[in-house]
Amino acid sequence: MPFHFALLRRFAACAAVMALAAMLAGCVGEDDSSDFIDRAYQPLSPQMLALMQAKGTNPQAPILFRTYKKEAEFEIWKMRDDGRYVLLRTYPMCRWSGQLGPKKRQGDRQVPEGFYAIYPAQMNPRSNYYLSFNVGYPNVYDRAHGYSGDSIMVHGICSSAGCFSMTNLQIAEIYAIAREAFAGGQPEIQMQSMPFHMTAENFAKYRLDPNIAFWRELKTGTDNFEVTKEEVHVGVCNLRYVFNAAPANGERLDPSGPCPALKRDQMVVEEVLAKEARDDARIAELVAGGLPAVHTVYADGGQNPSFKGAQIEDVSRPEALAQGPVDVAIKRHGKAPTEAQLKAARAKDLAAAEAAEKKAKALALARGEIEPAVDPQPTASTTSAAAAPPANAAAVQSTPPATALAAVQAASAPAPRPAPSQGSFFSFFAPKPAAQPAAAQPVAASPAAQSATTTASTPVSTPTQ
Repeated sequence: MPFHFALLRRFAACAAVMALAAMLAGCVGEDDSSDFIDRAYQPLSPQMLALMQAKGTNPQAPILFRTYKKEAEFEIWKMRDDGRYVLLRTYPMCRWSGQLGPKKRQGDRQVPEGFYAIYPAQMNPRSNYYLSFNVGYPNVYDRAHGYSGDSIMVHGICSSAGCFSMTNLQIAEIYAIAREAFAGGQPEIQMQSMPFHMTAENFAKYRLDPNIAFWRELKTGTDNFEVTKEEVHVGVCNLRYVFNAAPANGERLDPSGPCPALKRDQMVVEEVLAKEARDDARIAELVAGGLPAVHTVYADGGQNPSFKGAQIEDVSRPEALAQGPVDVAIKRHGKAPTEAQLKAARAKDLAAAEAAEKKAKALALARGEIEPAVDPQPTASTTSAAAAPPANAAAVQSTPPATALAAVQAASAPAPRPAPSQGSFFSFFAPKPAAQPAAAQPVAASPAAQSATTTASTPVSTPTQ
């Protein structure tokens, strides 16, 4: 939808942002000098304005952040007039600290992973680290799990102790883009903080990592974004994230209590299931091909490779960066799935993906969101079929689209996608239902991967970032 607001409202919103932000003490202190006003109100460059126009958006349209620790990237997505988000720009991250995995306690130097909300009051124009904003850690999920810590920021100056560190030029532009979105009326900015790009290749590589169950949980959220390109509605119940869902009874979710019956958009559900199933099929293929399972160890976080050799002041722990990450092989304790089992799991996942895609397409047709395919030259068989409709055709045509769709699906759709415990690829790695915590359970590698790995204390490679 278009975002056109009166200039007076824009200035008033900016003033409110500044007033609230002035009360926020950044995790790295505050700068009392007067030049913070110039920093916080730097205008968007002509190049950025031209980029927004080329992407079909404008400065006041809502934004969304996505970050990836392993690749050390910070993305800004901007909403177009049709309500869908488009990638605006990817910034190389100058520094992040800790290891892959969630932040759990104060002082662990971990950059958090999860879904966070940034409000105007979290913007800090007085930061000693040029400019900054608080990402909102701990969120509801973190608090439900008893995680501690606070004041995790995105800021300038290439130094991190649990924060997302950018260069001063980068944070100036990121801050300005966020400021304009808030001025345009956006109430909060969603930040999706991920350990890495949520690809099948990464999940195959880290399939035995202790954090894999949590990362699979996060992937469901990013998959919802990928298939809709709309901001993901995030909730927490039963100590787990739930996405694009609301309680059927209208009550609030209890982060620590059992999940109630949930309402979801079934078309989105099917599209997400299809994506997950195809990704799982690809993972099974990679594992069967011998891709080893590893756990990546950092001396203390990383940096985007584009900064290699650059002269940057105030880089935190340069000696840790010089060591680089090390992939440590993980060997499963127990029987690994056979190649035949992996092949069968891949086939089941592909069949499940096709079934979900059919259902999603049928729902889209019923809603009128896509046009039905038309055969320009009907054959004799299709002509005769049209001349002799099935006996229940009138009933189908006289019912609402959703009811007609259900009848069609019941008659022709393949079997629904099995739960992970019923045969998909990750059933080989899923913990038993009563096991807690799920992420700590030992899981299996393929025979080829198992033969290629050693013990968990043996590095198999030292890749560059």
